[in-house]
Order: sequence, then C-alpha cells, then structure tokens
Amino acid sequence: MEDKSIVDTAVDIETRDMIVDDMEDVLSIERASFPTPWSEGMFLEEMKHPFCHDLVGLVEGQIVGYISFAIVYDEIHLRNLAVHKDWKRRSIASKLLSGMINISSGRGASYGVLEVRRSNEAALGLYKKFGFVVKGTRPFYYTDTGEAALIMWADF
Repeated sequence: MEDKSIVDTAVDIETRDMIVDDMEDVLSIERASFPTPWSEGMFLEEMKHPFCHDLVGLVEGQIVGYISFAIVYDEIHLRNLAVHKDWKRRSIASKLLSGMINISSGRGASYGVLEVRRSNEAALGLYKKFGFVVKGTRPFYYTDTGEAALIMWADF
C-alpha cells in the first residue's frame, strides 16, 4: 500500500487571504508543525498590519497550509509557513511561496529574506528551489532548542 503522505503529486490548490474564521485550522497545523508554535493572538496581530500578509492554501475547501510574510519597502520577509502533515510533498508550500512572490513583486518587493532551522532539510530544499541561498547564520536563534538559524536571501 502506498503512503499518500509522501507522494510528490501536485493537487488543485486555491489560495486566499487568511480570515479570523480560519484560526482553528491554522492553529491545528501550526501546533503540529513547530515546537514553539505561534499563538492565536500572534496570527490575529499579524492580520491587523497592512505590511503583513497571510494566505491559506485550500484543497476542496479544506485548509491544508498557510504562509505569513511581511513586505517592508522592497523586502519580503517570510515569517511563517506550514503545511498539514497529510498534505506535504504535494506542491502546497510551493503554491504558497509563489503567491507570496506574486503579491510582493506587485507591490515593488525585489528580494526576500527568511530564517530557517539548520536541521530543516525539507524547507532548505524548497527555499533553494525558489532561489534562496544561505547568506549567514544566527547562532542559538531558536530558543526552544538552541539551534542556529540559517539566513537565506533571494533576488526576485
């Protein structure tokens, strides 16, 4: 029997702006994805600021992932990205990153920056696919584990 959680197949993914009614699904994904998850208050605060953008990815109306990013002048700062464990490796994160780049480019952003755990090989591979390269490290960046963050940069 094939494990559908590891099949690399694209699906029909819709993206839209995150709304308050999405919080239950977003928080469920967030809590399953990170050792120190964002709180509901953090997401709601993000949604208030005009420079912050939050998108959800949906398959047949079900939220399967989300992305949070800020556009400050000509810079995109990827702040948070997660995909439900049952929907990984189906191009959800790629669709969300593409949405981030399209929105940001339309608003004059020409480069992007992010921090990622050094151990997160799946994320590193995804970001490299989108042109991000490692430009530095932030030692002990993640207070929950003491792990360093890699600083990645891409020109769009």
